[in-house]
Amino acid sequence: MENLGESAKNQRKDRSALWALIGVLIGFGLPALFCLGTLLAAGLSLSALGGNLSASTAAGQEQQTGGPASGPAVAELDLNGVITGGTAGLFPVSSLTASDDLIGQIQAASKNPDVKALVLRVDSPGGDVVASDEIYHALKTCGKPLVVLIGAEGASGAYYVSMAAAYIIANPDSLTGSIGVISEVPNAQQLLDKLGVQVTVIKSGAEKDIGSPYRPMSDADKAIMQGIIDQAYGGFVTVVANGRHLPREKVLQLADGRVFTGQQALQLGLVDALGYEEDAIAKAAQLGKISGTPRVIHYGPGPSLLSFFSSMANTLSPQALALDLLGQPSLQYRWTP
Repeated sequence: MENLGESAKNQRKDRSALWALIGVLIGFGLPALFCLGTLLAAGLSLSALGGNLSASTAAGQEQQTGGPASGPAVAELDLNGVITGGTAGLFPVSSLTASDDLIGQIQAASKNPDVKALVLRVDSPGGDVVASDEIYHALKTCGKPLVVLIGAEGASGAYYVSMAAAYIIANPDSLTGSIGVISEVPNAQQLLDKLGVQVTVIKSGAEKDIGSPYRPMSDADKAIMQGIIDQAYGGFVTVVANGRHLPREKVLQLADGRVFTGQQALQLGLVDALGYEEDAIAKAAQLGKISGTPRVIHYGPGPSLLSFFSSMANTLSPQALALDLLGQPSLQYRWTP
């Protein structure tokens, strides 16, 4: 009898352990199923969103926003916020323009036989030097007339990109120009000393850690960086001189980093006219030899789940977070008020 009672107790313990294990599995499994369901719903939502658009491309989304239902069209694209390289991921924001995203939209518009001209709506202080040049090159070689419309600001890298245009229209009160290059190198040495943090750097050459936030910049460091800045600056001046058909000497007089209002920029030859979106569309239609009212197609970002996971992986990287906090040397065509 004692053995039977002990066996029953053991069975109850086993069942209790089994139920506890099942509870743990359910506890962990439900959140996982919820996340999976959320991702599935997001995918279905993206598919449904695509059904409401006139077309969907790998680079972005194409949507008609004005004019007749068919016929020759003007394509509108946006350059908003700080210019950076790469892609913006699943949820692009208005304070950022990723070069790969915008270049994809430019290429999609250039391949559309109905699109006869482009309007780039600019509202940006500029940003990364290489990303700005890549966008400029994509616009310059797209094979279709381009009109740039500068809204609140079209400064530095955004103005560099605008040099690909056949015609530039600015809001009278916009801020544009800021022709120049900047590189900001933080120095966190004193802060680290107060925290008791010491960084040991083992390097192959004296300048291998140039721009390091762990030490002040030496005179040699500054001279090297100044040479790089001067080279990028010279390229900027050349692009403006060629794009605006201005003597290089005149551009150099204006290229001290300052911004100009739209009215001032017009007087200085940095833009062609003052106006608004309807003026830009009308000018683009004229350059594209469209008679009558043009169809207007807008190209915008087209998010994907794959790019979301990629951007999340980059965002969550400890190294990326550390570099964001401490900063790293980079060249910027960027206006810093």
